[in-house]
Amino acid sequence: MDAVWLSPFYPSPQADAGYDVADYRDIDPLFGTLADADKLIAEARSRSLRVIVDLVPNHTSSAHRWFQAALAAAPGSPERSRYIFRDGLGPTGDQPPNDWQSVFGGPAWTRTVDPDGQPGQWYLHLFDTGQPDLNWDNPEVHAEFLDVLRFWLDRGVDGFRVDVAHGLIKQADLADWQEPQEILSGNEIDKPRPPMWDQDGVHEIYRQWRQVLDSYPGERVLVAEAWVEPAERLARYVRPDEMHQAFNFEYLLAAWTAPAQYAVITRSLEATDSVGAPTTWVLSNHDVVRHASRLGLPIGTVRPNGIGIGDPQPDAALGLRRARAATLLMLALPGSAYLYQGEELGLPEHTTLPDEARQDPTWERSGHTQRGRDGCRVPIPWEADAPSYGFGPTDASWLPQPALWAEYALDRQRDVPGSTYELYRAALRLRREHGLGRGTLEWVSSGDETLTFRNGELTVLTNFGAAAVPLPAGAEVLATSAPLNDDKTVPTDVTVWLRG
Repeated sequence: MDAVWLSPFYPSPQADAGYDVADYRDIDPLFGTLADADKLIAEARSRSLRVIVDLVPNHTSSAHRWFQAALAAAPGSPERSRYIFRDGLGPTGDQPPNDWQSVFGGPAWTRTVDPDGQPGQWYLHLFDTGQPDLNWDNPEVHAEFLDVLRFWLDRGVDGFRVDVAHGLIKQADLADWQEPQEILSGNEIDKPRPPMWDQDGVHEIYRQWRQVLDSYPGERVLVAEAWVEPAERLARYVRPDEMHQAFNFEYLLAAWTAPAQYAVITRSLEATDSVGAPTTWVLSNHDVVRHASRLGLPIGTVRPNGIGIGDPQPDAALGLRRARAATLLMLALPGSAYLYQGEELGLPEHTTLPDEARQDPTWERSGHTQRGRDGCRVPIPWEADAPSYGFGPTDASWLPQPALWAEYALDRQRDVPGSTYELYRAALRLRREHGLGRGTLEWVSSGDETLTFRNGELTVLTNFGAAAVPLPAGAEVLATSAPLNDDKTVPTDVTVWLRG
């Protein structure tokens, strides 16, 4: 089953690329109309494509009618109870209610100004100031999102990718958290969880939502964007009466070594198998450095939050070689695979994006210490010699494209043997033909230098070591991420699919 996931298209001031939603039941004029959305859904269905839309329930835009009403209302009012407003600390209330920090940098609280011009209460925003957190202890918030689900299901969407799915419920006492703020909870299973992430109360919300989806015909799906570790905690989101899938960010973050890959794959499969859910695999998305660049950094490098001019630059050739190997490894695993637009072209991060062009609120809120996510969000190249590489009628786009992207354009790769685009096409065809997504994994070997496993009739071998390794005797090569050596051995940073 194939699907396309659409990032937010709702009316928005675009303070955070549309993840600040002003109206959950309409389309921003930037992108079209509700009629256009209906047509897109119908056209996708005619091509046997499901449509998953992004839902942002942790926060709204500060331009949302609810928040505007809250600002105009008094403390303790029903309007304010839809969000998380608190009095400040200190004799004059001029200190934030707690020490929480925004994921984007800086305090997670902003003080309001009352209608009479006097300083007022503070509101919580775990992200940008334009993204006030909703209060999910309020039944009105629950009812609103149940209605939003039905609105889009009635229009024919096949499911929802739920943004910040682990953040809706906060610890009741809003206790201080003296650790650095990270969206990935990252705690071991026996240690305290951050008071703003992965609270047990989120699961009741998704049980309600699952009931709504199950009441509709067809196979509707809920997918959690939950930056939760360890795998056992993440598996709670995909229990039989909750979500269907959850993005596997532990896998995305794993080092490019045989032991690290073996460990995360094994943990992931064991955790989801324990609740009867499929495992998901993902290497890139709109929040992280593209894996064709990330894997070009020295192994052990802390994952950067963006790369820009003056930063250590990835080894482009090494990154692409490893990215192709990682992709072929991922697509052979049982479960669901998610591909980020442009990765099928081998597209690297825009690592020389001018700082003055940056739009990610992380750049400003971090005091220009974190460059943020703009480098992975640049419009992708379709035609090497067209304005904006075929993305639009002129060279203008919301983020500038680098000149070197011409070589990655689709029209330079289509029908070209060995291109990254054709590698993806071949791998996806073989994945479908051999039922790899529905298969099971059996480890053949897992050493310090290589990994080998079987999925159905296919054997998959990845060489992480410095020395070439021989192929199993008598095996038929179905796909390789890079050419084999003349003696048919597997070079460094290459994955091969074999039959026999």
